[in-house]
Amino acid sequence: MVSRPVTRDDRPAPRPDARRRGRRARRWVIALVVLVLLLVGADFGAAAYAEHMISQKTRTQLQLSDDPSVTIHGFPFLTQALGGDYRHISVSAAGIPVAGKLQDVAVNAELENVTAPLSDLTAGNTKAITIGELTGSVTIKAADLARLSPLDKIKDLRIEPSTTEYVQNGDSGQSEPTPTTTKTTEGQPEQDESSTGVRISGHLQFAGKDLEIFCFAMIEADAAKGTINFLPKRLQFGNDQETTVVPAAVQKVLMPNFNASISTKDLPLSVTPTGVQVHSGSVTIKGKAANVSFADLSK
Repeated sequence: MVSRPVTRDDRPAPRPDARRRGRRARRWVIALVVLVLLLVGADFGAAAYAEHMISQKTRTQLQLSDDPSVTIHGFPFLTQALGGDYRHISVSAAGIPVAGKLQDVAVNAELENVTAPLSDLTAGNTKAITIGELTGSVTIKAADLARLSPLDKIKDLRIEPSTTEYVQNGDSGQSEPTPTTTKTTEGQPEQDESSTGVRISGHLQFAGKDLEIFCFAMIEADAAKGTINFLPKRLQFGNDQETTVVPAAVQKVLMPNFNASISTKDLPLSVTPTGVQVHSGSVTIKGKAANVSFADLSK
């Protein structure tokens, strides 16, 4: 007997219940995907709403003209919101007025282990919002530093970075070196030092003359007293003079005009100072705080 090849028509047809199970499984997969997308969308939407709420509260707390930037890290967000515990929130703002003198202070803050019950957040009860760990920086521009005593006696005040060695010893006939940032083996900057060099320049009146003066000073963060201190070391005349050497008697009279101190308690965030950096035209104070109330950030 000769057998013939099996054709498509000869194969057994799929059972109806198998086809139904296949279609049902595909429907479940599609429904699951749609549900996941809806949940993710709802999560991001809720996070955006919470970021907006925190931004508005921060704007009110810091007396800002615009909403600051707020980012809530971590996914999913809804579990954080429902529990009132947030792992990590980033906040940045500029143009903050402080103590009636400073007008353009910038703030960057990383808030960790934040407790913010949803009911208190929506009701604006900032006293109930607590921050477990806060790491932040406050940047003050030269124009604002010029409003602080005794720096307010210096006209056209300018701020530039300098090195500790140059502040202490001068250049011995060489030009002032450009400060550099030391890198670790991983290529990241090392931790901020508690002191750094700075060159403060401007015009002062002395013996009826308008003198351009360069002051080379150290800025030191005093964690115990909660202050940032400008410690002048030496003065030089500007380039409009025949010599850069300032006589000792003149230095003794002019040096106190550069001896200033800033209390971090008067600045936003109210952190304990841990480091200070100088950039062209500004000074950045870095610090930390623990177990603080959101309502205390502007004190």
